[in-house]
Amino acid sequence: MDRLDALSIFVAVAEQGSFVAAARKLRRSPAAVSRAVAALEDRLGTRLLNRTTRAVALTDAGARYLDTGRRLLAELDDLDAGAAGERAAPRGVLAVTAPILFGRLHVLPIALDFLREHPAVDLRLLLLDRVVSLVDEGIDLGIRLGRLPDSTLRAIPAGSVRRAVYASPDYLARHGTPGAPQDLARHACVAFADGMATAERWSFGRDAIAVAVRPRLAVNTAEAAVDAAVAGLGVTRVVTYQAAAMEQAGRLMRILREHEPPALPIQVIHPAGRHLPAKVRLFVDRAVAALRARFG
Repeated sequence: MDRLDALSIFVAVAEQGSFVAAARKLRRSPAAVSRAVAALEDRLGTRLLNRTTRAVALTDAGARYLDTGRRLLAELDDLDAGAAGERAAPRGVLAVTAPILFGRLHVLPIALDFLREHPAVDLRLLLLDRVVSLVDEGIDLGIRLGRLPDSTLRAIPAGSVRRAVYASPDYLARHGTPGAPQDLARHACVAFADGMATAERWSFGRDAIAVAVRPRLAVNTAEAAVDAAVAGLGVTRVVTYQAAAMEQAGRLMRILREHEPPALPIQVIHPAGRHLPAKVRLFVDRAVAALRARFG
């Protein structure tokens, strides 16, 4: 079997997590896929995958081989795309993920401009308030808020946002403005849990000191928290982009600025590798430039 073909099959098995799923993706029989990987292991003289009845897992050697193999296949794709003129006219399906509200407000406009400029590209925008695996979900790139754990992904800084405390002018006129985080114990609060913060304890300062709050209302979306704060129910804490429109309109006031925790980085991420398909590279460049212009 051709060595590049065998490499492509191995990468598909590793990414799909099973021979059956890889065979379905490659439109080959599971037996043919299994034989190809076994032949590759025999040629290399090492086991790349540990097999179980339900799934496969990479060995240490397999993880190293997968990383190198992905880079090699990406370089070959880029070489073919350049010869075919894809650099001038990217094409195909591009999959992008981002947090729900941030994606709707700030990534969707980038996507619309990109699609207008590149009519041969179709874009799948997956908006989720949870971290997804780009490889497992078949996603080309993502926009993430916050610091990333150790990862094989490449992360490009694209600005920052902050977690901040807000209240309506009417509420502050009636109840006074908190001067320190501890003063929140005497205030009604509107809280929500977003996967990075809990509803009943808010952290402040560079040392992330936790302060207990009393939620009169707890919700699971930032939009609901902002709406309740605008209505004068109490103090809320959201990420700055989530309250920006209401702050600019004068319907919310940002308070306790000097006690805010460190900024949350905005990062555009994609699988590591020297070469990217043109559609990915061009979208990354556009997204980084647009986000830095707004949040840099």
